Amino acid sequence: MAMRPHISVITLGVEDLERSLRFYREGLGFKTEGIIGQEYEYGAVVFIQLASGLKLALWPRKSISHDTGLALTPASATAFTLGHNVASAQEVDHVMVQALTAGARVIKPAHETFWGGYAGYFQDPDGHVWEVVWNPAWVVEVA
Repeated sequence: MAMRPHISVITLGVEDLERSLRFYREGLGFKTEGIIGQEYEYGAVVFIQLASGLKLALWPRKSISHDTGLALTPASATAFTLGHNVASAQEVDHVMVQALTAGARVIKPAHETFWGGYAGYFQDPDGHVWEVVWNPAWVVEVA
């Protein structure tokens, strides 16, 4: 049986789980039960339910290193980005302000793109890069 092209959890390695929880829950308004699994040495994690059944997990980088057996290496902000598509250019601006207010670092303010859209980039407290984008060719479901 072949692996299906489906991702159910995206895990972000974080340095300070409580700081990341505050950023995502209080700053961006993401719904979560908070930190669970604290009774296990490397088990403390935060799960955030996203759209379409996808979950975002926040897990300490040292726990990922321990669990996988891989050496803890320096984080790289350019290893990947997370995309958040919205329904309008105005919504891009709104989300960028919300992220900045929550403590994000805006690395590229919202702007018109060369391909006809509108987008900006911010980093969360651990340097993970988020692109907030309006693509006029895509229909975005409003939850």
